[in-house]
Amino acid sequence: MPDLDRMEAIVSLAKQRGFIFPSAEIYGGFRSTYDYGPLGALMLRNVREAWWNFMVQQRPNVVGIEAAILSSPKIWEASGHLAGFTDPLVDCRKCGSRWREDQIEGVCPSCGSTDLTEARDFNLMFRTFVGPVADDASVAYLRPETAQGMFVNFPLVQRALRLKPPFGIAQLGKSFRNEITPGNFVFRTREFDQMEMEFFTPPELADRYFQYWTTERYEWYRTLGIPADELRLRPHDPDELSHYSKGTVDIEYRFPWGFGELEGIANRGTYDLNAHATHSGTDMTYFDPQTNERYLPNVIEPAGGVTRAMMAFLLSAFDRDEVGGEERTVLRLSPFLAPYTVAVLPLSRKPELQGAADAVFASLASAFSCDFDVTQSIGRRYRRQDEIGTPFCVTVDFDTLDDKAVTVRDRDTTEQVRIPMTEVTRYLQERLDSTARPVATPFG
Repeated sequence: MPDLDRMEAIVSLAKQRGFIFPSAEIYGGFRSTYDYGPLGALMLRNVREAWWNFMVQQRPNVVGIEAAILSSPKIWEASGHLAGFTDPLVDCRKCGSRWREDQIEGVCPSCGSTDLTEARDFNLMFRTFVGPVADDASVAYLRPETAQGMFVNFPLVQRALRLKPPFGIAQLGKSFRNEITPGNFVFRTREFDQMEMEFFTPPELADRYFQYWTTERYEWYRTLGIPADELRLRPHDPDELSHYSKGTVDIEYRFPWGFGELEGIANRGTYDLNAHATHSGTDMTYFDPQTNERYLPNVIEPAGGVTRAMMAFLLSAFDRDEVGGEERTVLRLSPFLAPYTVAVLPLSRKPELQGAADAVFASLASAFSCDFDVTQSIGRRYRRQDEIGTPFCVTVDFDTLDDKAVTVRDRDTTEQVRIPMTEVTRYLQERLDSTARPVATPFG
């Protein structure tokens, strides 16, 4: 399927099946904002949990925090965001539309005019006020990244948990950027989820950890189902490095419009800790009791977007094939990302069958994310579960009442096996255990 057709199909499927809805649609929508429906909320949670498991749970030297979304202007002054977190904004004098200068090559995408204003810096942070009076003394900002919350809490976390570099502080959460030209579905929005980790390391290990985290993060996407030919690593050229970066590599995905960033791995050096130490007067150094020396750790930062990752996983998983002479749409999502792991499908609404299906659902629901569907023919229900990516379907039929067994169907192969009701949980768990999942590589 051509890439643009696949994109259109995913956007349609996302809305029809409850993954992603245009926000405030009944009021005509609100530009570039989206609500995540029942299936989207489940999948987002699974992406977050897959990241947290890989980055924090599997590692003895990474911990997590949840820092505030509203934050002091002093943080953003120290970090350089107040002065330098800008995009070049131009207006089209003919149609009045506004664009990022670096994305339009001197021609208005709306009307084709080249009569554009001079570029001016536009700060991307959302400004608000704290308290009853909207004046300069009450200005605050919605955070444009989660990173600074980890930097300003570095000494507190280090002392509270008695951590010694190298160690990481991880965080999942909302960030907000007043993008001039958001677009491409959920690729670029003004409100988004980030998954970031700041890894504090002795200076002499910074380069090794930069390579280590680049490989670890690339393999995370690969293991969860994105093919190698749809991913690439792109080092930043010196003239595009962020003000804080000593080196950055982007993990890029081949979206329908071309390669775009999924995640960046940056060597931030000592920029952030040094900036906050200077502006706050707080000692941000680490004292090493073994060497009796103080030093500012270097920081390696893997930072990605949850919603971008979800979008890439959906695009990679989308497929059409033929089953029984009929075309079907299927999302070949990793079982660790699919909204539902298993769907329980009673063959009939008759009470005796419904009771057996309820019992099967109850036995599975404590271990897996489960759907329950009793409407339409069993073939239609299989197709519906294929389309939303459910790896397994469990069919409860009239034979179940006699042999106490059910039929388990595999999404990808469509093969079916008959299994005793009491063995379904074990069978599904064994199938999941045999499925590749991201596993942390020890640093050697």
